[in-house]
Amino acid sequence: MASGSDRNPIIIGGLPSQVPDFDPEETQEWLDSLDAAVDERGRERARYLMLRLIERAREKRVAVPEMRSTDYVNTIATKDEPFFPGNEEIERKVLNATRWNAAVMVSRAQRPGIGVGGHIATFASSASLYDVGFNHFFRGKDEGDGGDQIFFQGHASPGIYARAFLLDRLSEQQLDAFRQEKSKAPYGLSSYPHPRLMPDFWEFPTVSMGLGPLGAIYQARMNRYMQARGIADTSKSHVWAFLGDGEMDEPESLGQLSIAARENLDNLTFVVNCNLQRLDGPVRGNGKIIQELESQFRGAGWNVIKLIWDRSWDPLLAQDRDGILVNRMNTTPDGQFQTYATETGSYIRDHFFGDDQRLRAMVEGMTDQQILHLGRGGHDHKKIFAAFAAAKEHKGQPTVILAHTVKGWTLGPNFEGRNATHQMKKLTVDDLKGFRDRLHIPITDQELESGAPPYYHPGRKSEEIQYMHDRRLGLGGYVPTRVVRSKPLALPEDKTYAVAKKGSGQQSIATTMAFVRILKDLMRDKEIGKRFVLIAPDEYRTFGMDAFFPSAKIYNPLGQQYEAVDRELLLAYKESPTGQMLHDGISEAGCTASLIAAGSAYATHGEPLIPVYVFYSMFGFQRTGDQFWQMADQLARGFVLGATAGRTTLTGEGLQHADGHSQLLASTNPGCVAYDPAFGYEIAHIVKDGLRRMYGPDSEDVFYYLTVYNEPIQHPAEPADVDVDGILKGIHRYSAGTSGSIPAQIMASGVAVPWAIEAQRILAEEWNVRADVWSATSWNELRREAVEVEEHNLLHPEEEQRVPYVTQKLQGAQGPFVAVSDWMRAVPDQIARWVPGTYQSLGADGFGFADTRGAARRFFHIDAQSIVLAVLTELAREGKVDRSALKQAVDRYRLLDVTAADPGAAGGDA
Repeated sequence: MASGSDRNPIIIGGLPSQVPDFDPEETQEWLDSLDAAVDERGRERARYLMLRLIERAREKRVAVPEMRSTDYVNTIATKDEPFFPGNEEIERKVLNATRWNAAVMVSRAQRPGIGVGGHIATFASSASLYDVGFNHFFRGKDEGDGGDQIFFQGHASPGIYARAFLLDRLSEQQLDAFRQEKSKAPYGLSSYPHPRLMPDFWEFPTVSMGLGPLGAIYQARMNRYMQARGIADTSKSHVWAFLGDGEMDEPESLGQLSIAARENLDNLTFVVNCNLQRLDGPVRGNGKIIQELESQFRGAGWNVIKLIWDRSWDPLLAQDRDGILVNRMNTTPDGQFQTYATETGSYIRDHFFGDDQRLRAMVEGMTDQQILHLGRGGHDHKKIFAAFAAAKEHKGQPTVILAHTVKGWTLGPNFEGRNATHQMKKLTVDDLKGFRDRLHIPITDQELESGAPPYYHPGRKSEEIQYMHDRRLGLGGYVPTRVVRSKPLALPEDKTYAVAKKGSGQQSIATTMAFVRILKDLMRDKEIGKRFVLIAPDEYRTFGMDAFFPSAKIYNPLGQQYEAVDRELLLAYKESPTGQMLHDGISEAGCTASLIAAGSAYATHGEPLIPVYVFYSMFGFQRTGDQFWQMADQLARGFVLGATAGRTTLTGEGLQHADGHSQLLASTNPGCVAYDPAFGYEIAHIVKDGLRRMYGPDSEDVFYYLTVYNEPIQHPAEPADVDVDGILKGIHRYSAGTSGSIPAQIMASGVAVPWAIEAQRILAEEWNVRADVWSATSWNELRREAVEVEEHNLLHPEEEQRVPYVTQKLQGAQGPFVAVSDWMRAVPDQIARWVPGTYQSLGADGFGFADTRGAARRFFHIDAQSIVLAVLTELAREGKVDRSALKQAVDRYRLLDVTAADPGAAGGDA
């Protein structure tokens, strides 16, 4: 096999096109030989010879172009299959019991009064693939390391539960509580792999199609990253991702194949269950999905193993001297193969073999029943073992195994290969009897006819069960299992945050830079500095993080094999095999996958990492929101920075970049703790508390989202009486009004706090209004706490009623409340019902656009002068100022004219 360095050529499979022919006579001899082979032995023989020459050329390390696809036969020849070390008879019995219990569990879940659904056809097609993995390949965690990381196909979860039942990891009571997580608590089983719902069992959530393969790639990459940086020994870990052929249509499934090949991730294997069906019908009825996927993976630089036919085809292929059988396999579309899976042996004889005498002659000695049982490779244990072993042994490339199966295999004629099989959940008594007979399960007709079908267990001391336990003991323990072995981190002292708390003096900096300064000091910490994982989608310079290039360096397993164009500069671009910064290119999906892999390393490998993912504008929560949900499900931790935030702050970029809603999206994620800080000292306290909550002694399964801006402002020093509790819970009074006699309250967040301060000045000087300014560091956390309080009060009316924090905090504050931010109104409106007084919000609702900051804020009416008008409006409604003041304010500040606004600070990308 090629070494890792050999597998990273700059030109792949190229041929010289400008080299002169130095020996035309020899060239002509080769061409004549080919012509003779075609003329005397036919094109098929000539093709065979050419393929053998290509094969030999590769063995001799002669560069020849890669073939996009190969014949529709197994990649591994029968003669090259390794010895199968298992007891196939016992394994078949184990698999039959697993198949039965998986189907019965889903069928029983449809009993009257329950009807919670489930899927049985996916596991039926992939059961053998999993079984070989469980018995011979998947490493557990008992050796103290992370074992293997296995991304189970979501719809196959019933089979994983069924196997765990045979191993006494789950009880019959738990199987009967499938999809009844609350009503049958604590025995309920989640529908799919959900670590948050079953934190001791599942490791990786996969049922959101496409996120499994994406996550697996970056998990394999994270394993290499941790090894390279000396954080954990992941050398024995292998990542397995079990996927569906229909799932490969998701862009996320194939979108990041190149990074796996580019970084030589031979610790990664995709197993694609090609049952030729998606949810409604064939994946490629008129085409061949296996051939299509082979071309895509080969083109991306992966090693491809096709596992198409079981051993019953071997004698037929051995006598295919003319290649007529292979040609028929090559030219038969998937839709027809699906039909063959549902038809009789005589139909297959007539339609697959029948129209060519040479083909028909091959099966003359076979009965229709024997033809019917010419099977698919994904159901043959020995063939599967050979493919898995080859994948593990291959070096220098990730491997994909394309395994041909039949959806609903063994479930009977009403299920096997049927278009509707994915949605079929309940077996009739006749279905169960046929299924039982097919699997040789010792259950009587009476048991099947008298009520819910029973589960089958061969007995704890049976040969089959002992075999299963022995195999798992030899492989390091049971899977799937999630184990948390990490210990709390020794967190930095307060002095680490001192610079941020001093403010910026006369210098104006953006909150993005304020965070970066804190991060710089944290990365110097001897205890946790090396655990920070910096992640950005090709925007480090935008965020002012290029200062980390020379010291932290950019991770690249190949190092830097060129002289950087900026090598003489102080902030030169520097790549290193031990780099700390992950640069995933322009791929927010890839960055978020890195974030999840790093954020769950505390459980996967027992070594906590502290990912810091910084993304541009709305291209995080909006673009990859499903992955942030996946992150919460996987119990991952870390910091997410929505940089260049705000609807009007990212001046000039326009509609697609103006983020005025990600805080609202973040509020929908229960695992996300979201803040919108205004100043460096607020960020310092939030980051410190985030490290405590996620990595301290009583760690929580949350992640932190901070929206930071690119508008330079002067940051005040932390006041002596700083309200740390208020900062962390979501609101604190930043500035009490000192002038004016009419009281009012202004609540603002993030970049809007300076506008509120300016409005405070104008109100005092021009309108005799004494306004307090509150910094709402988290509208989301205020709402979340208030909702929890209301729920408690609802369910405990006999107890003293609790008061939400925001209500307590604002109690006694006089005058109306006006809330403002650079977000749409729905963000501050989250707390409206708990504010003890008249409440109005201002916000940037609608699409963003390119203009100056001042013009944009005047257009949305969220600038200081608009805040003044809003406060006066609420005071007029309360009868505290004359309504004539409102028209005066509109005219005085020309609020209907965007050109009248001060353009504001320009630039400030960081």
